[in-house]
Amino acid sequence: MQIIESIPEMSATAAAWRRAGQTIGLVPTMGFLHTGHLSLARQARAAADKVALSIFVNPTQFGPGEDFQQYPRDFARDRSLCESAGVDVLFHPHPAGAMYAADHSVQITENVLSRGLCGASRPGHFAGVLTIVAKLFHITQPDVAVFGQKDAQQARIIQRMARDLNFPVRLVIAPLIREPDGLAMSSRNIYLSSGERRDALCLMRALQLARRLYREGARDAETIRRRMIEQILQTPSARIDYAAVVDDTTLAPAAAIQAPILIALAVRIGKTRLIDNLMLPDDRLCNLPE
Repeated sequence: MQIIESIPEMSATAAAWRRAGQTIGLVPTMGFLHTGHLSLARQARAAADKVALSIFVNPTQFGPGEDFQQYPRDFARDRSLCESAGVDVLFHPHPAGAMYAADHSVQITENVLSRGLCGASRPGHFAGVLTIVAKLFHITQPDVAVFGQKDAQQARIIQRMARDLNFPVRLVIAPLIREPDGLAMSSRNIYLSSGERRDALCLMRALQLARRLYREGARDAETIRRRMIEQILQTPSARIDYAAVVDDTTLAPAAAIQAPILIALAVRIGKTRLIDNLMLPDDRLCNLPE
């Protein structure tokens, strides 16, 4: 596996792959990799001749008071995991400031899908996400880029950007990967104390309740949303950012459960903000335990 820190070198490597007729798969990450990230790399390996995985903790997607400085980093461990997953190039821009000019003033914004859910409580977040993803698309010139279902709103917004700005890249949304007890894998899970780790399962239990209600015939979105909130609030440490039932395409609030639907949660357990989601009627991407 090759480690590339220079943007021009990464672009030149991608261009050489293309001249050789090889397809490129990209997996954008912020590092501190876990099994979920490695599943994205394997999806890229199955879809392309060459796989580039990027590690860059992107400052423009963190708001004031968020955890940019504290975000977990372990490059040596990440490198070993990438090698085990068959990554061809680990793109690790260095120095980190090289990704943005000191006086950078251009961002990509999306004005519909980003209004609600995480966009409502994290203003500017998705502009930062879209800008860094667009930059990575330009640098690596991927044929395929793989993103995870756990960040469902992010995935839908990136799909819209690729469509509206005519990026010649096929986007793959890979299944959400969970811990053995059902907690959605996240680099931020490391912030949780042992007690908070147990409390965090309230997100999974709320989604299981929503699925059970649906299977029993419930179709009123507000009823299901209210029952999920009641379930989460049984955990004293939980503070709900949002519990939403939205159209999976438009991300607009849904009145009734009519396919396809995304049920999305953001909950703070202690100081840690966690997200999880469920798709109905087909929940295969969400791997929610029975």
